[in-house]
Amino acid sequence: MEGNRDEAEKCIAIAREALEAGNRDRALRFLGKAQKLYPTETARVLLEAITKNGSTAGGGAYCRKPASSNDQSKPSSTKEGNASAAGESGKGYTKDQMEGVFSIKKYKNYYEVLGVSKDAGEEDLKKAYRKLALKFHPDKNHAPGATEAFKKIGNAYAVLSNPEKRKQYDLTGSEEQTCSHPSNGRFNFHRGCEADITPEDLFNMFFGGAFPTGSVHSFSNGRAGYSHPNQHRQSGHEREEERGDGGFSMFIQLMPVIVLILVSLLSQLMVSNPPYALYPRSSTRQTIKMQTENLGVVYYVNKDFQNEYKGASLQKVEKSVEEDYVSNIRNNCWKERQQKTDLLHVSKVYRDDRLRKKADSMSMENCKELERLTSLYRGG
Repeated sequence: MEGNRDEAEKCIAIAREALEAGNRDRALRFLGKAQKLYPTETARVLLEAITKNGSTAGGGAYCRKPASSNDQSKPSSTKEGNASAAGESGKGYTKDQMEGVFSIKKYKNYYEVLGVSKDAGEEDLKKAYRKLALKFHPDKNHAPGATEAFKKIGNAYAVLSNPEKRKQYDLTGSEEQTCSHPSNGRFNFHRGCEADITPEDLFNMFFGGAFPTGSVHSFSNGRAGYSHPNQHRQSGHEREEERGDGGFSMFIQLMPVIVLILVSLLSQLMVSNPPYALYPRSSTRQTIKMQTENLGVVYYVNKDFQNEYKGASLQKVEKSVEEDYVSNIRNNCWKERQQKTDLLHVSKVYRDDRLRKKADSMSMENCKELERLTSLYRGG
């Protein structure tokens, strides 16, 4: 459960951005996901505030207009053009989204697509891909051509993040020549520059499936469309055959992550539990109450503690106790401030005086304790 905290905080951050943009449904969806991953008071308060205050504030999306009698008199080719301009999913889209799609589609160079220089490193590529993938994912961007733009962004990252394909791409500057270059003695003419992974799979590797309502499907003619999950499963065997040795290459890419996880597990096994606890623990028999000499922080130990720790060793333990206590208070104070800021923001967006008063009346106990500890440090 503790390992999901970072993902939950990311979801809350996305929800805040959606709230500022006036997208109530998106904010609710990500707040709900945050609560499932790691329940927090911040997400709960925001959910409660948004639910009680009805529809979203703001808007500004360009939506499809209903057909009028004048439209019916237009030639069929004009009607088809209007239908295309309404967006691939029939949902609203903004002018910025439309201009962004045009920009991506006009770029001929993968470096231009990602907006990076030719000497960009791995972190630069990842940062650029994350930003663009979230912006152009078909579940978020409904402008015409957004799916093709999303596919192009994924292909650009797939090529430039692969040292061999990037080297070949830099030499030829051509997608066709780069992708028809033999790899491990085998040619791969029909896959384009997908580097044995679809744009949707690549997106899920980065974001854990933040937009899991469908999958990008690559057709044999190179065009991209949006398919139903069942259709995606039916074509799974065909895609596995196309990937060839892609499973091994993906394993090589994930090796650093696997090694890091193993090292982390081994380090946890080798590190012994501290001889104290900030709260009583019956499982470790740390139920005897003690207090540090410097800051007067209460902590709990087992019955053998006083025989094992005396003098300098006791001072060292009490120093660790105080550092842990201050760290916890600092984190809790940050959460209190964040919760108060969120309440004030929601009250401003919805002009809700009740939420503003609730924010002003928060006790902020941890922040007060942090101020007390800070004054003690200064006094010492």
